[in-house]
Amino acid sequence: MASQFRGKKGGGNRSRPPGNRDRSRPSGSGDRSRPSGSGDRSRYVAGRNPSREHLESDASRIEKVLLQKGGSGSIKQFEHLARQARIPIQHVPKQRLDQLVPGVNHQGVVLAVAPIQYLDVDELLNRIASNVDAVRAEKPVVVVLDHIQDPHNLGAIVRSCAATGVKGIIIPERGAAPVTAAAVKTSAGTMSQVMVARTGSLVQLIEQLKERGYWIAGADGGGETGLEAMDWDRPLALVIGSEEKGMSRTVSEACDYRIAIPMESGVESLNASVAAALLLFQAYMHRLRNAIG
Repeated sequence: MASQFRGKKGGGNRSRPPGNRDRSRPSGSGDRSRPSGSGDRSRYVAGRNPSREHLESDASRIEKVLLQKGGSGSIKQFEHLARQARIPIQHVPKQRLDQLVPGVNHQGVVLAVAPIQYLDVDELLNRIASNVDAVRAEKPVVVVLDHIQDPHNLGAIVRSCAATGVKGIIIPERGAAPVTAAAVKTSAGTMSQVMVARTGSLVQLIEQLKERGYWIAGADGGGETGLEAMDWDRPLALVIGSEEKGMSRTVSEACDYRIAIPMESGVESLNASVAAALLLFQAYMHRLRNAIG
């Protein structure tokens, strides 16, 4: 259960969006899908040659590099390649690699690879609305996830996004749940309908979104804006905080609005994906009513 989006109160009034700047399968037997210890059927690439090819040609999809403890020789090259690509590295016992890719000669190297292709943030935003004028005219909604940890929550949020016409989700590169097979399964086939991008800095992302004409609304149990009082008829970036801590302080302070979901006393929190669904459908229904007239 999540705290119902904690964050600092106050602030959140911006007369207009500032700025007007536009931005405008490897070969070999090592490529196997196997269940991990958590039951998540992730895709793994194993072996030194297949892994090197993947690192050099499609590094954006690699979630982590697992290297055998005490490994020698060219294994050190994989540490260098992973650091260059800013991919997390784990040193694990040989037995762990054997479990991930049973029957495969992994040679001390296994890559965990995402089941989707992540987009660059600019590419995602350009596909949704190519410039400030388009953003203002079309009033799109994008979702920003502030370090959601559970891939099932991520998948459920993707499903709500697809149901409400949201085309893009942006997640941090580090410290958050990646798009795993578990997330894809929970999304119930909607993952292909929602684009996903990763960013190195959520605060810088928020500034970029503001420059493009988006207003930033963060879900926050202590927020100063009520669900019904929120003006949903505008370009929005909806921020959903992590399951345990809600939005980080710097992200909360960068929001234009912090929205509280009304609840009965005695209930402290909502699951992050449930809260996201409530906010997304509130925006969706408001826009439907406006479209009907």
